Amino acid sequence: MKKDKNFWKNKNVLITGAAGFVGSNLSKNLSKNGAKVVGLIQSKKKDSLLFYEGIDKNINLIFGDITDKVLLKKILLKFKIEICFHLAAQVEVGLARQDPFGTWETNVRGTYSLLDTIRENGAGVKSIVVASSDKAYGEHGIKKMPYQEDYSLLPIFPYDTSKACADMIAKSYSSKLFNLPIIISRFSNIYGPGQLNFTALIPDAITSCIKNQTFKMRGNGEAIRDFIHIDDIVNVYKLLSERLYRFPKKYSGEVFNAGTNSPIKIKDMVKSIYLYRNKSNLFKKIVKNIKNNKTPGEISVQFMDYKKLNEYFKWKPKTSFEKSLPLLFRWYSAYLNKTK
Repeated sequence: MKKDKNFWKNKNVLITGAAGFVGSNLSKNLSKNGAKVVGLIQSKKKDSLLFYEGIDKNINLIFGDITDKVLLKKILLKFKIEICFHLAAQVEVGLARQDPFGTWETNVRGTYSLLDTIRENGAGVKSIVVASSDKAYGEHGIKKMPYQEDYSLLPIFPYDTSKACADMIAKSYSSKLFNLPIIISRFSNIYGPGQLNFTALIPDAITSCIKNQTFKMRGNGEAIRDFIHIDDIVNVYKLLSERLYRFPKKYSGEVFNAGTNSPIKIKDMVKSIYLYRNKSNLFKKIVKNIKNNKTPGEISVQFMDYKKLNEYFKWKPKTSFEKSLPLLFRWYSAYLNKTK
């Protein structure tokens, strides 16, 4: 199918969680491509790319709670929303352990509040992409990696459970009973310039390296993960929503994984960051301080490929971690200098 370069022009798009890392980048990209973006966020976060780069000035920003159906109805009707990216979520695994109730309120109640409001008032909504997570699959073990879209959801920990519940809710709303046009996305760990959540591995490790600090490894560093660049994620989100918009009967209810199929131990990822800046001595200190215990509430092995995405749409990731390192260091160095 020939790509329509003007597809996004004047499209009315709702992005929930627009102040998040992915939401900020998606808002930036779509607004540049002529979309009329409405961003729903709970409050103004200083540590958000949305405000740091002034992206908020190019979109309609609404402050409110994702569980507020009255507000959601107003947004759908006032802005005549056609496309929705549901990204709003509590995304920190550690916080989910401390506050499971709050996590479930946002991730589970927030999802059915949005989808039910669309069911009642969103006749003009032709495409909904629900952001899930690789963690929704739960613990399947190294022999069953990479995750496949037809795997059972086996969550145990609070965050994983919240994402699996949201997935099942989305599946229900995409069924013949409600017939909402929904695609569920499950992606591996996302990274890139502008990720200002410093509890995340890559920004934490890079800024620690820049500051000549000894990075504190969470757990024993043996957990295996996959990391995918934000530019690839923005591109796949646009692809999925556009195809769903055009062919709802063909794609609604589908689940798509996106990763690089290049699993790496957390310890080795940190090593590559420090060695890039020739700081092997600092990395040796990190290894020396590694605790033998696993981090509670963490799945030991998680990675996925992009086989289904490639089969359906010929999509594949374009940015490798090694090639992105120079830009990452430049971006975070500039950020740290500017925010001293």
